[in-house]
Amino acid sequence: MNPPRIRIKEHRRVRACELEPHPQNPRIHPELQSRALADLLAEVGFARSLLAYETTQGKLRLIDGHLRRGLLADAEVVVEVLDVNEEEARALLLSIDPLSALAVNDEPALEALRQQAVTASALVREMWNSIGKEGEKTKEALADCEKRPALTANYLVLVDCASEQEQGRLLEELQERGMSCKALIS
Repeated sequence: MNPPRIRIKEHRRVRACELEPHPQNPRIHPELQSRALADLLAEVGFARSLLAYETTQGKLRLIDGHLRRGLLADAEVVVEVLDVNEEEARALLLSIDPLSALAVNDEPALEALRQQAVTASALVREMWNSIGKEGEKTKEALADCEKRPALTANYLVLVDCASEQEQGRLLEELQERGMSCKALIS
C-alpha cells in the first residue's frame, strides 16, 4: 500500500460557535451523552480537537465534534482543518465513528484500565463500564455481510398476459424451449 496523502492542513483556535455544523450529520446526541461529556470536560478539560474542512465560502464546517461545539459554544477550541472536498467530508462523516467501533478490546487491559481510572461522575463511570458492548451489533452485521455470497446478475423478462390461459400457454412454450420460468400473479 502506498503511503496515504496527508490531508491535515492546519490546526486553528476558534470559538466553537463559529464552526458550521455539517448539514448532513446523521448523529443525534442524547441528553445522557451531553451530560457525560460535560462531566468529562469538567474533570479533565478540553483534550480532543474538533475536525473540520473549509467550505468554498471560507467557513469551517464540522465533520466530527458537533456535540463539543454545542457544549463549548463560547469557548475557544482547537480545530484540525482538513484539505478535503464535500464528497470526502461526507465519506469521513459516515466512517469515523463506525471505524472506531470496529476495534476489539484486550479485555484484561481494559479491565485494568477501568480499575485504575478515576472519575467522580457516575455517568462517565457507566460509560467506561459499557465499553465493548456498543460495537458488537456493528461487528456482527459486517461479519454477516462477509458470509453472504456475492450477488450475481440475473437477466429477467416479465411479460404481461391478458389472461391466466395465455400465461399458462406461454409458460408451457418457454419451458418446452428449456427456459427456466415461473408464473407470477399480481
